Amino acid sequence: MRVRARVRVRALMADPTAARFRRATGRYATGIAVITTRADGVDHAMTANSFTSVSLDPLLALVCVERDSRFHSAVIAAGMWAVSFLPEGQEATARWFATRGRPLDGQFEGVPTRRAGNGCLVLTDGLAALELRTDQVVPAGDHDILIGAATQVHDPQEPGDPLIYFASTFRNLG
Repeated sequence: MRVRARVRVRALMADPTAARFRRATGRYATGIAVITTRADGVDHAMTANSFTSVSLDPLLALVCVERDSRFHSAVIAAGMWAVSFLPEGQEATARWFATRGRPLDGQFEGVPTRRAGNGCLVLTDGLAALELRTDQVVPAGDHDILIGAATQVHDPQEPGDPLIYFASTFRNLG
């Protein structure tokens, strides 16, 4: 029988700050996704760990997008987006699409993609992908929560483990 050590949460009675909040929420492991959209004939992308499924009836999912990012303007204008879940070994892709100010022209060079039915790109090396239509935009601090209705589901082609993010570090499950 395997015994697990318990981790105690110290009671820190301090006022919350952005740094403390970020450090605490960074202790929650998340998957990594690349969110894409296409506005005015230009493809846009961002890396997100703030994606989650919301509902099975109807099929809804959400992502949080920083309001002052250029991706925000594009995805709001387009009303459509796609989510590709990254497998382990795709840290470079995650970092690239998280880079602020990277050039839009040629940003997908070297990243295998295909055009989805909704016009957005999906990463062909992803674990799975979804196509979504924006259903609601909910303001939340310096971000907007985009809630999307799933219009297509791209099932996984091959089994694989996800790239995860924990304590401000990309990690593999293994």
